[in-house]
Amino acid sequence: MPVITNINDLKKIYERRVPRMFYDYAESGSWTEQTFRENTTDFEQIYLRQRVAFDMTGRSTQSQMIGQDVSMPVALAPVGLTGMQHADGEIKAARAAEAFGVPYTLSTMSICSIEDVAEHTNTPFWMQVYTLKDDDFMQRLFDRAKDAKCSAAVITVDLQLLGQRHKDLKNGLSAPPKLTVKSVSNMMTKVQWGLGMLGTKRRFFGNIVGHAKGVEDPSSLSTWTAEAFDQSLDWARIKKFRDMWDGPLIIKGILDADDARDALNVGADAIIVSNHGGRQLDGALSAIRALPSIMDAVGDKIEVHLDSGIRSGQDVLKALSLGAKGTYIGRAYVYGLGAMGQAGVTKALEVIHKELDTSMGLCGVRNIADLSRDNLLVPADFEGRWA
Repeated sequence: MPVITNINDLKKIYERRVPRMFYDYAESGSWTEQTFRENTTDFEQIYLRQRVAFDMTGRSTQSQMIGQDVSMPVALAPVGLTGMQHADGEIKAARAAEAFGVPYTLSTMSICSIEDVAEHTNTPFWMQVYTLKDDDFMQRLFDRAKDAKCSAAVITVDLQLLGQRHKDLKNGLSAPPKLTVKSVSNMMTKVQWGLGMLGTKRRFFGNIVGHAKGVEDPSSLSTWTAEAFDQSLDWARIKKFRDMWDGPLIIKGILDADDARDALNVGADAIIVSNHGGRQLDGALSAIRALPSIMDAVGDKIEVHLDSGIRSGQDVLKALSLGAKGTYIGRAYVYGLGAMGQAGVTKALEVIHKELDTSMGLCGVRNIADLSRDNLLVPADFEGRWA
């Protein structure tokens, strides 16, 4: 077993062990992938302010996200098709998050169903939903989440229509994967992955098949998906979804201060500054670059979280120092899941926690609540000078 010291170590193992179709699904953005790249490289423009002769003993990364205690303010983001990265992937990721003391967010487009994940975990998880046209399906999805004791709902608002991801189209992405000469020849080289998939019954979208109208089997899923997303979505419609769910609500996919104000007005408990990992509007700002203006607009009125581009504990530290109360990792934990299953997700969390804790100490800070912009050196024009 190689020595794993950073997230990229897990990514290398992940690439070797998972079929190309699913590796590309995780490791890609839309169009030219500019936003996908800048989500990570823009973190490098922010420097940490090293301080010395501060008492670094007794450090703690414990915090809260939407009033829930967390061992560090890092949640596992909703990622579709996680059960195709590793057999029973959602269950394994949720268990790892539960043991580590951080939130797990289940995607509507998961392979394991809400009920499946609830049955195999003891700690309430969060449920992510899309803004779909079918009110009956949406209400039943919220009701299922409530029955499963989900402790928060996350509404994704930046996917009214699908951004074009070239690799997915060229690979013929599907769950289960379509059997072509190219896909079969690649899957034959991924023995561990294949044995895992043969040993599970969970190979379809568990929250959709048998629950959405007209989707009784995987063959009818693509038609439903193409027609389900609501391109006429507005804030009045989002308010309707808020009324369907009486628990804590997080709105994901905010990249503009005006949208942040609107999210506040519909009664959200938190917003996630996110560009869907660079998978929707290519050429949009990175999440970390968009964060300061959103903090200025609503940071004193609503809890602001950040998703998209985090690959290290130092990235977490920078987001928190800019004012975010929580962060999310998607690809970083998927690398671990695909590489080593549940143990790999745990390793990803351990890596990020160690980086966060050590870097926080070297910045002269002992508690998450004490982080501030004073711990950073941010370029004067970091948010951009736009004509």
